[in-house]
Amino acid sequence: SDLYSIDVLKTLKDETMMKINKTTFVALALAATSFTSCIEEIDPQSSTVTIDQAASAPNSFNKFVSAITADMNGRPMMFSSSDLSSYNFDFGYPSQMIQRDLMGQDIAYPATVAPGFFTVWYNTFDVLTPQYLMCQIPWTVYYAWIKNCNTVIKMGAGNPTEEQKSGVGIAYAMRAFFYEDMAQMYANETYTKNPEAETVPIVSDDESIDMNHNPRATNEKMWNFIISDLDKAEEYLAGYERPDKTTPDVSVVYGLKARAYLVMGKWDKAEEYAKKAQAGYSVMSSAEYTDRETGFNTPNEAWMFCMTYKDTDPCIKYNDADTSWGSQMSLEINPDKDVSACGYAANYGDAKLIDRHLYETIPATDCRKKCFVDFSTNDMEGTELENKLKEYSDYPTWLEYSAGVAKWPGTGGLSLKFRTANGVEGHNNTAKGFLQSVPLMRVEEMKLIEAEAAGMQDEARGKQLLEAFAKARDPQFVYGKHVNDKYGNSSNSGFQNEIWWQRRVELWGEGFATLDIKRFGKSVIRSYAGTNHCEESRWNTTGVPQWMTLMIVESEGAYNADCTQNPMVTTPTSDSPEYAW
Repeated sequence: SDLYSIDVLKTLKDETMMKINKTTFVALALAATSFTSCIEEIDPQSSTVTIDQAASAPNSFNKFVSAITADMNGRPMMFSSSDLSSYNFDFGYPSQMIQRDLMGQDIAYPATVAPGFFTVWYNTFDVLTPQYLMCQIPWTVYYAWIKNCNTVIKMGAGNPTEEQKSGVGIAYAMRAFFYEDMAQMYANETYTKNPEAETVPIVSDDESIDMNHNPRATNEKMWNFIISDLDKAEEYLAGYERPDKTTPDVSVVYGLKARAYLVMGKWDKAEEYAKKAQAGYSVMSSAEYTDRETGFNTPNEAWMFCMTYKDTDPCIKYNDADTSWGSQMSLEINPDKDVSACGYAANYGDAKLIDRHLYETIPATDCRKKCFVDFSTNDMEGTELENKLKEYSDYPTWLEYSAGVAKWPGTGGLSLKFRTANGVEGHNNTAKGFLQSVPLMRVEEMKLIEAEAAGMQDEARGKQLLEAFAKARDPQFVYGKHVNDKYGNSSNSGFQNEIWWQRRVELWGEGFATLDIKRFGKSVIRSYAGTNHCEESRWNTTGVPQWMTLMIVESEGAYNADCTQNPMVTTPTSDSPEYAW
């Protein structure tokens, strides 16, 4: 049967007097994994509602549209609210961003220190195999979000009214957004390398699909499906004025097209749409980038699309707001146990650092370097250390505390990119401090896509665009320092290496690391002299590591006979010899 957003159903229950059992809904949704299994349709008096019954409720269409993006905000998808203290990675889409970034080398993570809620994605890849619960998380969560999109599209019945057009356009845009991620996360080869490589099964609003025999779509079929969705989104969102940046509009559709055409290697189209997406936006200034109160927690003229946490979100309401993006990515939370005592990154040992080698490649004249504490602080103490930390934060002793509970050798590499929200109150109360916005698309990404796509057609033109972008961050930028970066894939041009380096620095912590490593065919290098990666996590690979191609949850194969599996992933058994740069 058709199963929908829990929050929407709870609202519809009040308006239509239909009884909906949340526990039954969650159990059925998890049993269905990708919602491809057969569940008998049930009369709404017992536990669920059909699409026709739901559509008849007052204002139901708009509620389902709102649920598409609202369900990304960290409401528990895999567990109940009472489980959040045990599963602190279950906070929606931003958790997926962290998972992808930790699989690479650009974030060093205290994997050997409790609680280490993200160690699975940093150094325990055996747990991502089909028989484990962790394997189910992205598969189930993404298909739940896709299901919300399909619901709205079906309610439009292929011919939406004028009032429904923007809602259907949002659904098409977001379905493409989710499939763009899944296609890259599960494909064993990139589109440009092998258009016939398998991605994931397409679960759409087409009711004729046999879900028990639904094979994984090839790269070519999947990305054409994504472009088709974006074409429809572009049509239906023409002229639409969104209420805020938590809802996609046509500029976001252009951005998603730019991402898609980049993956497909269709450089002219990628350049065209990246340029169109930039209209009306401006690159963040150095002051905005490093602002101590609003840095990367508040939408600005550079942000195109984002999420914003609300005090009604379960991840904020329960578990002292600790099951949230801010708890994992923001420091500067008062460690006084009588005041706050919260924030896993700030106060419980989950602080994430920038990779030391990446940090050391950032020139001192680049404003982005100010988002990370200099590694020279590891050799300081007392007043000297406190004075140095004041260059980064108004709360220097709190940074010392964060590094100490994580058992880092010092404060070097601590990230201050994602600042706590709501000023002084937020620093002393995580229920306020973690009410942050999280960027999902920025104009800077579009600038880099435009430069890359242009350069793949005419390197001189791409270089010119890249230099113009880079000088907004570093007035003394000199092209050519990264053309020989040794990260595998010798087929990449020096220009592509320069693009990749800019993306690593500019988009650090925003969920692009794994996707870029796979797209560029890069290696992961964590073991080198002076590394800040933990022992038993210091691995160097030759090419893209297999752990970056996610495995498919075991129950999918049980219900869907035509769904194949990806190669088994394993955790390296020992640290690698130090790499010589």
